[in-house]
Amino acid sequence: MKTKLIGYLSYGYPSIEESIKIADVYAKSGCDVIEISYPTDNAYIDSEYISSRMRLAIEKCNDADAYFNGISKIREENPNVELLLLIYEHSIIELGLNKFIKYCKDNSIEDIILVGTKDDTITNELMKNNLKISCYVTFGMPDNEVEEAKNSNGFVYLQAKPDGKVKEGYDTLDKCIKYLKNVGIKTPIYAGVGISTKEDVNMASKAGADGVFVGSAILKKQHDFKELEAFIKELKSGIE
Repeated sequence: MKTKLIGYLSYGYPSIEESIKIADVYAKSGCDVIEISYPTDNAYIDSEYISSRMRLAIEKCNDADAYFNGISKIREENPNVELLLLIYEHSIIELGLNKFIKYCKDNSIEDIILVGTKDDTITNELMKNNLKISCYVTFGMPDNEVEEAKNSNGFVYLQAKPDGKVKEGYDTLDKCIKYLKNVGIKTPIYAGVGISTKEDVNMASKAGADGVFVGSAILKKQHDFKELEAFIKELKSGIE
């Protein structure tokens, strides 16, 4: 199976309506998966570039039902594209756990990137309801992160490029992916962080990643839909 191209959608920015249009461009241009980030005014884990977009989205609209309805529209218009949802734990608590679970099931969303967790309470409840919770593993693959990934029911979000210490003997992405598979990880391994060009996508694809995330680089093309479409097609051409 070919590596999936995953496009990050800064949902709600500049508006819900515009996000729906952007999602359509993603789908029509070749994104296999759309990563929808549910906005919050306290995106303390994300970069300032991403968190500022989330804040502006919330300032413009803080209506949970409007966001839910908008994602339903994205699902309706793009039935063949997978949707995964990035959401902060505090946002789920504010929304209500049962409401959030029902929303995900109603919109065929199974994969969740859950960030800002305080403990395993919310994670365990989501998993009990058959939602798949991803697990982030840094390039150095410390033992505790690998163990968490082995116990997760969702995909592994693997840092695509080193930014510091690496595990001895595992200095390239392909070696990291093989290591994770050899220690017993059966769920998909998606690579991200630092992916911004066709060459980056090609590197991750050759390394054996099941999917590759493109974040800020794709957001910076959204001022012009034709440019965005061309950029996504270029990224897609890097997949082997």
